[in-house]
Amino acid sequence: MEPVTRIVIIGGGPGGYEAALVACRLGAEVVLVETEGVGGASVLTDCVPSKTLIATADVMSSFESADELGIRIGGVSAGGSCVSGVNLDKVNRRVKDLASAQSVDIAEALRKAGAQIVAGRGRLTPARLVEVDLPDGSVAAYDADVILLATGVRPREVPEAMPDGERILNWKQVYNLSELPPELIVVGSGVTGAEFAGAYQALGSNVTLVSSRDRVLPGEDADAAGVLESVFRRRGMRVLSRSRAASAVRKGDRVVVTLEDGRTVEGSHVLMAVGSLPNTEGLGLEEAGVGLTKSGHIEVDRVSRTSAPGVYAAGDVTGVLMLASVAAMQGRIAMYHALGEAVWPINLKRVSANVFTSPEVATVGQTNVNAHHGSPNFNEYKLALDSNPRAKMLGFKDGFVKLFSRKGSDTVVGGVVVAPRASELIHPITMAVDLHLTVDQVASVFTVYPSLSGSIAEAARRLHADVKDED
Repeated sequence: MEPVTRIVIIGGGPGGYEAALVACRLGAEVVLVETEGVGGASVLTDCVPSKTLIATADVMSSFESADELGIRIGGVSAGGSCVSGVNLDKVNRRVKDLASAQSVDIAEALRKAGAQIVAGRGRLTPARLVEVDLPDGSVAAYDADVILLATGVRPREVPEAMPDGERILNWKQVYNLSELPPELIVVGSGVTGAEFAGAYQALGSNVTLVSSRDRVLPGEDADAAGVLESVFRRRGMRVLSRSRAASAVRKGDRVVVTLEDGRTVEGSHVLMAVGSLPNTEGLGLEEAGVGLTKSGHIEVDRVSRTSAPGVYAAGDVTGVLMLASVAAMQGRIAMYHALGEAVWPINLKRVSANVFTSPEVATVGQTNVNAHHGSPNFNEYKLALDSNPRAKMLGFKDGFVKLFSRKGSDTVVGGVVVAPRASELIHPITMAVDLHLTVDQVASVFTVYPSLSGSIAEAARRLHADVKDED
């Protein structure tokens, strides 16, 4: 009888539970340790809840074009929000219920696969043991041949603006609100800040977005960020660029945010969306020989190995890319590698990502945001969606498709889509990048008429034509 590999996974988010499912299928003995609940923060307090909230906001955003489409809905504000508003308490109850249901489904899948789920807080020991502080105060110990760390991140806190869960909030606390914030200040214009700012604006809040940078979404494609900021402003959002928040203080039922230049912004609530910190404290990393990056994340290679033999890491705690899909892939790769299976090291150039604003911003591969803009080795073409017949029928004008190709081979190397459901439209571009298709091959594929995806083929045709003209 062949020996069974014992695997202990600390953290039950996408990196952890996907790794557990793979390891079980490959015949390993798996123990998964989780503090908050199966699914981790991604399912319980982050990705699933936020996208559920945003799905409700998307319905409200769709009312913006109601008059143009000839639809009467009892009144729409100038900013596009439905006058009747929303019941935020009911919205948040649904958000929490869906998150809990997803957690239960994942736990059931893990148990059926044969994984043992342990509620508690785990840590490494130099002797390759994982000790777990259990809820009853006792400590359990598990032998491990392989250990995977998938402990995620937590909201970064500013000492001068500490969340109180009532008026000053982080992105884990917003789902406890029972009433819509009349005047919401969102501090931080990255992905999290932009998503929540857009969602609450659509739900009916008067939103002020405080950005320390010169534009929203500073880490995304500049053209995409420009479209989104224009839409935000048109819908009535106040966007304060180059404005760094110094503090947030409660004054009764109000909150005053003071900026570093002395200006103040007042509202009913403030959401602090100023980044995250890796959950690495108390894990025994130093004693186990696990190295960290300068940012405090666990350092890993392309097959998820840390600097300690037999110890792997996956997900946001590694700081590789803060995406559930990347976390899941890192976890799966770690198990394939640890258990001797054939494995492809992770390739971030093939990763697609989406910002769930309205319109959405989806990207894949090499784009101008990662230093290829203006490079003599790349061609690009941007096609606005306002000429797309399907977009006209649906009543939206904001957005575009942008493709990038490599000079010489004309291989598609990246793309950007700004549109409703851009998260779905990016997939054919992702396939083109992954399969090394040329713009001519993408252009020659049939698309439905009329369809938004038709603009992808059209952009490829025009990029192909531009390249030929240059020749």
